[in-house]
Amino acid sequence: MGSTATGPELAASHDDEEAAPLVSAAGDGRRGAGTASQTRDLHLLSLAFFFVFLAYHAAQNLQSTVNTDGNLGSISLGLLYTSFTAFSVVGSPVVRGMGSSRALVLGTSGYLLFIAANLAPSWYTMVPASLYLGFTASIIWVGQGTYLTSAALSHARDNSLPDGPTLGSFNGEFWGVFASTQVIGNLISLALLRNGKDGGSITGKNLLFVVFLGCMIIGIVLMCLLSKRDEKRDNASTHSSFGAMLKYIVAPLKDRRMILLIPLIAYSGLQQAFVWAVFTKSIVTPVLGISGVGGAMAIYGASDVVCSLVAGRFTSGLHSATFIVSVGAIVQAVVLFWLLLFYSPVEGLLGAAIPLFIGALWGVGDGVLNTQLSALLGLLFEDVKEAAFAQLKVWQSGAIAVIFFLSPSITLQAMLILMAASLVVSFGLFLLLTLVVEKPSSIRA
Repeated sequence: MGSTATGPELAASHDDEEAAPLVSAAGDGRRGAGTASQTRDLHLLSLAFFFVFLAYHAAQNLQSTVNTDGNLGSISLGLLYTSFTAFSVVGSPVVRGMGSSRALVLGTSGYLLFIAANLAPSWYTMVPASLYLGFTASIIWVGQGTYLTSAALSHARDNSLPDGPTLGSFNGEFWGVFASTQVIGNLISLALLRNGKDGGSITGKNLLFVVFLGCMIIGIVLMCLLSKRDEKRDNASTHSSFGAMLKYIVAPLKDRRMILLIPLIAYSGLQQAFVWAVFTKSIVTPVLGISGVGGAMAIYGASDVVCSLVAGRFTSGLHSATFIVSVGAIVQAVVLFWLLLFYSPVEGLLGAAIPLFIGALWGVGDGVLNTQLSALLGLLFEDVKEAAFAQLKVWQSGAIAVIFFLSPSITLQAMLILMAASLVVSFGLFLLLTLVVEKPSSIRA
């Protein structure tokens, strides 16, 4: 969306343009057609992200075990998420300038380049691709949060539904489908990769990434079919200068609710990076080998799917979110303290089952955090949602970068202590949030 307006006529024409579909659609926007468009866009957005991220997630899960020369994989991902953090401030103005639907299409280009770089991995291909992906990721994720929240609020308005459950339902479907990328993408890896357990050469890697490129193309095509949304209806503020835009982006940091949420946002990034960089390398690979990473992550993804869908259905406001987040935090705390105090690799069937069980339990927490943080940001910061989702990705990606840079140089025990301490602090501050919000009814449930 444009950042300036020279008069009523330009504003009106711009609003009309934002409401127009990227691909032609019949009808004139009556309530029934609007409702169908909103649910159609939810399904399209979910499917587009499914194809893009089944490829990316599976590739990311393999970086620390496949691209091991000089820790190329882990360092590339660390640079990726550092770039993501640095460029997150750019995501919000780009989304507002282009409109979230066009920004989503642009955002997919970095993922396509990253997958292509893995066909010939080297410092000259992976590092530039990772830095560029950090830039485009900042755009696609602000666009996703903005687009999904706008569609959900429009659906709630058109059907006289409460905002909280509608946001929870939309986020539940999106994150449920999104989490399934871990299942499908990793099953593809499991089917195509061979001979990783005993240090032998891995076969099927290039075929795997060619398949992933095909999935990326399908996702980009689906992204192009999204309708434009009239986001000005949900967020009327405009910004005529970079300074005004910057003030808009940092505005949530002046809100104590955001300050209390930031530690939990950061922990959500830490726990994602933990499963990608540490769980796969230090827990799965020693027992199941590189070829077993896909199966373990598929179990993780399946658990993530179920919990995302269930958590989304039960979200109605701050209090329900508090209960759901508490369940996820307790499950991950049990896993961390068990790994820290009791875990050691064992042989046989039990030894093979333990990483799968850990992955399933970890997926519970990830599914909960994804749905609840997105729904809470949409509820608490409806008037500055692009800025709120930009803050989400700044702190998440910064935390992810920390794990990827630390993981090659610290022990598993030290990493587990870091994760456990972060969980205790972030969860405690989140509980404080429920006491700080003056009126729970101010979150429209």
